[in-house]
Amino acid sequence: MIRIGGKQYKVKEEEFLLIEKIEGKEGDNFDVSEVLLVAEGENVKIGDPLVKDVKVKASIVSQTKGEKLIIFKYKPKKRYRKKTGHRQKLTQIKIEKIQM
Repeated sequence: MIRIGGKQYKVKEEEFLLIEKIEGKEGDNFDVSEVLLVAEGENVKIGDPLVKDVKVKASIVSQTKGEKLIIFKYKPKKRYRKKTGHRQKLTQIKIEKIQM
């Protein structure tokens, strides 16, 4: 269990994950040091708040955008209508290795 950008994700090695945008180019590698929990079979380590000496190595696969959200504001009897859209910027990452 790791924390990236204020959100928590359950991860495994060789897994792909879609997270909120982080800076970097495709192919860049980075380490995640905010590891909250590590489980290996019956062996479980729970952080207080973080697990020490554990890092997760990951790489950026692509920078994408999420689905479009429509925001529609409306005031009755006033002829006021406002329609806007939003697409959240996302980053797809691959978990390479969990180092203990």
